[in-house]
Amino acid sequence: MHKIESRNVNFFYGETQALHDISLSMREHTVTALIGPSGCGKSTFLRLLNRMNDLIDNTRMEGSILIDQNDIYQRNTNVDDLRKNVGMVFQKPNPFPKTIYENVAYGLRVNGIEDKNIIEERVVTSIEQVALWDEVKDKLKKSAFELSGGQQQRLCIARALAIQPSVLLMDEPTSALDPISTSKIEDLIHELKKQYTIVIVTHNMQQAARVSDNTAFFYMGKLIECDKTKTIFTKPAIQQTEDYITGRFG
Repeated sequence: MHKIESRNVNFFYGETQALHDISLSMREHTVTALIGPSGCGKSTFLRLLNRMNDLIDNTRMEGSILIDQNDIYQRNTNVDDLRKNVGMVFQKPNPFPKTIYENVAYGLRVNGIEDKNIIEERVVTSIEQVALWDEVKDKLKKSAFELSGGQQQRLCIARALAIQPSVLLMDEPTSALDPISTSKIEDLIHELKKQYTIVIVTHNMQQAARVSDNTAFFYMGKLIECDKTKTIFTKPAIQQTEDYITGRFG
């Protein structure tokens, strides 16, 4: 079954059309990588999946996006509930100026969970899920800013997981990290897809090849091709895809 489905999506910033007729579906418990040159629309598309673009003035979307077969742009959609179900991890680690523990607990408190036992259990579980527990278990009361960049990014992933989403969006989650931290996040993505459906924007072709099941190539606001990652990287159907992957442009 398709977990996420976009149908004929067009998106505009004012008069400028940023996405043209994007139809793309993603199965549950898979990783889909969105690749393409800067400004091609991949991050814009990613942000449509939890309605982050709603926060930008003078934008509009045409078409439909379904998650679990519900159109998330219907008028009666509860956007807060949508964003609980569709977690987001950004390009640069963005921990809050709070303790490590409170960073992960924050989303639970905001969503009205007050039971200390539930909060504690979710915090511990989420930090364990991102393979950070052994590194921070003795300093949960210390500031998150004391962590390294890679640890901060894993903490931000834990924060997204604590509210138990079913979809995880990642917008270039390793672009600010060193190779060792990047490798840890990539290993983590492999683990997390057992429980979540993941969509990742990446500029790094090798990363797309390593972590994703399917790859979608965007160019100038259009979806040029989407297929199994192995196919896209070895036998793309469209010359433009091959040119981009082999570095002839982009």
